[in-house]
Amino acid sequence: MDLAGLIPSFGNFAFTIVAFVVALSVIVAIHEYGHYIVGRWSGIHAEVFSLGFGPVLYARNDKHGTKWQIAALPFGGYVKFMGDSSAASGKDGEMISTLTEAELRRTMHGAPLWARFLTVLAGPVFNFILAIIVFASLALSTGVASYPPVIETVFELPSDNDLQAGDRMVAINGMAITAPEDFAKVSGTLPITPTLDYTVERGGDEITVKGPPLSPTRVAFVSPGWAAETAGMKEGDVIMSIGGQDVFEFGQMVPIINDTKGAPTVYAIWRDGKFSEITITAQKRDLPKADNTFDTRYIIGVSGGLFYTPATESVGFVDALASGGTFAWDKINQSISGLYYMIAGDISSCNLSGPLGIAKAAGQTASLGLERFIYFIGVLSLAVGLMNLFPIPILDGGHLVFFAYEAVVGKPPSDKALNAMMYTGLAFLLLLMGFALFNDVVCP
Repeated sequence: MDLAGLIPSFGNFAFTIVAFVVALSVIVAIHEYGHYIVGRWSGIHAEVFSLGFGPVLYARNDKHGTKWQIAALPFGGYVKFMGDSSAASGKDGEMISTLTEAELRRTMHGAPLWARFLTVLAGPVFNFILAIIVFASLALSTGVASYPPVIETVFELPSDNDLQAGDRMVAINGMAITAPEDFAKVSGTLPITPTLDYTVERGGDEITVKGPPLSPTRVAFVSPGWAAETAGMKEGDVIMSIGGQDVFEFGQMVPIINDTKGAPTVYAIWRDGKFSEITITAQKRDLPKADNTFDTRYIIGVSGGLFYTPATESVGFVDALASGGTFAWDKINQSISGLYYMIAGDISSCNLSGPLGIAKAAGQTASLGLERFIYFIGVLSLAVGLMNLFPIPILDGGHLVFFAYEAVVGKPPSDKALNAMMYTGLAFLLLLMGFALFNDVVCP
């Protein structure tokens, strides 16, 4: 990936920056508010709540004596508690030495261990809560597929298809669909053929008609910036062959594309009743599997779907919340597994994105609509929360390690040791960010 690919034009660049700032500002605001509100509940006074760094553009003081401000550089934020020397929560020893015992209790450095622990932990926890709310809200707004499966709309395909909107599926190739889990079971055992037999309820009658594979080679989504989009592929295109090999089921394409090993390959496509050819060079990526291991594959950046749009039904709040929590937990597990395999050298370090890559993703998802952008905010909030729990001095996780040490030993590390570890943590974090930025520029 070169820099020109990251910033293709000024208009796209400006849109990308705005989307990135909006996403980051929401996530940072929630993270810092977690620190602020739990600190206040724990008796720790926040002097400043800042969204952004640098020159202050707007500020006001609330009734609790906290200054709320928006600063000129919108790439982060902080809460400065009473007794802190800076936004990094360093100790202002000179100021603290002048405080009474009651005043010292209101500082981050003089509060009980439990209050400091909960205040620091609250930032990442609020990020996780935001992500769960985002995923649950999306489940509430989109609903879930009704059962038995009902066809709402049928996509246009070059093959024969006798299925219609309103058809209720009863069986596929003679295999009955009598319970929700049957649909996944049946779809996993279907033969790879150009047509299947569908038994459906239509107008009160049960009939059997011909239809395409459940997941035909119709492109349901083209990932912005990936090889397929660069080559000109569009949503709704139907891939007819890859390198001369005919395909009609989406799963067929995976091993064929993988076998190209990144060599330029001709794809025959059907679009709006016309046939054409495009050349695509697949990109190498490490993709998570269900067991949280990773599979190294060559991909072009498209995803498929069913040959129809399923009818949906609303989902209850409790079910949506449970779904959001499960999805968030799965994403966290994937992230931890990915980090482990990168450190072990089992997958490419190019899977680590830096600020340019994240900004680009923000712009791409925002261009695809509000729903996808909100989803991106949820995923990024998980990443920010998880990263802040890493036991690196200067991050929240580093402070939690210091608190654990204090709980065991009975006293905190010395100020000299703390300062040394904080500078070490800062240096490590800057190196990691530099490496991620390098990935953004050089990785394909």
